[in-house]
Amino acid sequence: MSEAKDEELKAVQAALGAEHAAVYGYGVVGARIGEGRRDEARAAYDAHRARRDALQRAVRDLGAEPQPADAAYALPFPVPDAPAAARLATELEDRLAGVYSDLVRASSGHRRDTAARALREAAVRAARWRGGSVAFPGLAERTSPASAPATPKA
Repeated sequence: MSEAKDEELKAVQAALGAEHAAVYGYGVVGARIGEGRRDEARAAYDAHRARRDALQRAVRDLGAEPQPADAAYALPFPVPDAPAAARLATELEDRLAGVYSDLVRASSGHRRDTAARALREAAVRAARWRGGSVAFPGLAERTSPASAPATPKA
């Protein structure tokens, strides 16, 4: 496999891992978010499941085996109520914007277009959950130092 294809595969696998974490995280969001935002959480959950499935196909198209989801993921903070659930949704979308930014950089053609759409969608969702936008969604250099990637529970 060429170096460019290897980098693309790594970026696709990273996006897949982030989507696995987002699907898990939105399960928590949905359980804690208020009734007024439950439909928004459900729509995001469904969108992330669809992206996850598409990324699994993309990994196979690149000749590799998709990484499986972990049984559980460590949350970046406790999520006891609706405001914390909205913060978690924002964090999930910000992380996704970052990995999709990397995928845009590592890919070309249709996959790059798809990654750019996913980056835009994550940025829009994050802005909705946050109540405002950020200047450079998806750029790690612009995120808060408190942001850390979702990690599997041991």
